[in-house]
Amino acid sequence: MSKEKAVALIEARMGSSRLPGKVMLDMAGAPMLQRMIERVRLSRRLDEVVVATTGNPSDDIIAGLCERLGCPVFRGSEHDMLDRLLRAAQAHGAGIIVQLTGDCPLIDPAHIDRTLAVHEETSADYVCNSLKPTFPIGFDVRLFPTAVLEEVDRLTDDPIDRIHGSYYIYTHPERFRLVNWEADRDMEKSLRLTVDEYLDYELVRRVFEALLPSGMDFTAEQVVDWLRERPELARINQAVRQKRPEEG
Repeated sequence: MSKEKAVALIEARMGSSRLPGKVMLDMAGAPMLQRMIERVRLSRRLDEVVVATTGNPSDDIIAGLCERLGCPVFRGSEHDMLDRLLRAAQAHGAGIIVQLTGDCPLIDPAHIDRTLAVHEETSADYVCNSLKPTFPIGFDVRLFPTAVLEEVDRLTDDPIDRIHGSYYIYTHPERFRLVNWEADRDMEKSLRLTVDEYLDYELVRRVFEALLPSGMDFTAEQVVDWLRERPELARINQAVRQKRPEEG
C-alpha cells in the first residue's frame, strides 16, 4: 500500500480580531507567515506545505507572499474552517492533514515529524501534542486523515465545529481514536508563544531576533532555555488571555 500524502495546512488570514494583519508583521526581517513557512518546510516527513487563506480581497497580500515563496495557497471560506481545510486537502491530494495556525511561527518541525511518526505507528484518527498540554501554547500540532475530516463534514453543522476545523474530532473520543504525545522534558508549559495580541508579537519577535542568526532550525528546547534565562521577558505577555474554542 502506498504511503498517503502528508500535507501541512497553515491557516492564515489578515482579519484577526485582536491583532489585524498579524501574519504580515515583521519577524526578524521577514513577514511572520514567511518565517512560519520556512520553519515548517524543515520537516523531513511532510510531502507539501500549503497556506489555507480566504477569498477576501484583504488576503490577496497573503496569496502574493506565497507566490513569491513558491508556496501553494488555497483560498476558501473565512469562517467555515472545516470546509476550508477539507477543500484545501482535497485540492492538494492530501491523505493526511497536519493542521497548523499561522499565529505560531515558532512551530518546531521536529514536532511535526514526531506527530507524523506517531500516526504511522498508531493509525489513530487524531494525533496531537496538546490534548494534555506539556508544551507552551504556540507549539501545537494536530494531525488527522482527510477521510476523518470528510466524515466530520457530514456529521456536523454546528458553527463551533465548523470554525475550528478539527474541534469535533477531539471532543468526540467515543467516536474517534485520539492519541496525544508529550514532551520528553519540562518545557515550561505556562509560557505563551502564540501571537494573538501585540505583547505576544513582541515576545516572539525577540525570540526570532535572538535565535535566527544561528539558523532557522532552532528547536523548541532552545526557545524555552533562552526564555528561562530571561524571566522578565518571558512574562511580558502573561496577562494575555487565551480564547476558549467556544468563543470562536
